[in-house]
Amino acid sequence: MPDRRQPDSSTDDNPFAAPPEGRPDQPWQPRSGGDGGGRPGEDPGSASGGPVRWDPTDPIQRRARYALLAGMWGFFFGIFGIPSVGLLLGALALYWGISGLRGKPAAAARTTAEDLTSGAPAAPAAQGGLAALGPAARPQRTAAIGGLVTASLAILLAMTSYGLQLAYKDFYVCREDALTKSAELQCNDLLPDSVLGKILKVQQ
Repeated sequence: MPDRRQPDSSTDDNPFAAPPEGRPDQPWQPRSGGDGGGRPGEDPGSASGGPVRWDPTDPIQRRARYALLAGMWGFFFGIFGIPSVGLLLGALALYWGISGLRGKPAAAARTTAEDLTSGAPAAPAAQGGLAALGPAARPQRTAAIGGLVTASLAILLAMTSYGLQLAYKDFYVCREDALTKSAELQCNDLLPDSVLGKILKVQQ
């Protein structure tokens, strides 16, 4: 029998190796499988379990981002002594964070609408909000939870500020009506002799 050449196993996985004799040339195509593999044109981040890409048209993702930003700014305004703005931003962040965690993703809403239009049987009730996306929505879920935490702190700072103004109303009224520095310093007598009084008193 004639001696037939055996294929070289060292060139089987080499994409730059010349094709065997007698095989027609083929256009180059990306290999499927392996790390980061998939079908040509498929976004690796869209695979099951991968991170959810930022989609500005998705109201759930927008609310999660808005909750984080509003909560952070509300917390800063509360620290800087502007409780009204801090309370407003904290309330908005609280609303956006809760609606982001409980709302229905845009993809699920479209699927439900298509099922109702086509007359297909409705799918079983699934979890709402970012929980319906599973581990892939971890960045958005983290943003929504961070917004809830910062919103709670902003509301707490605002309510504390309003509570102090109500409890020591005479001191705040005296300080606002004082026309001179000496008159403003006399308002310190209306504060209790405690750590809180030392923090609130007018400094010389």
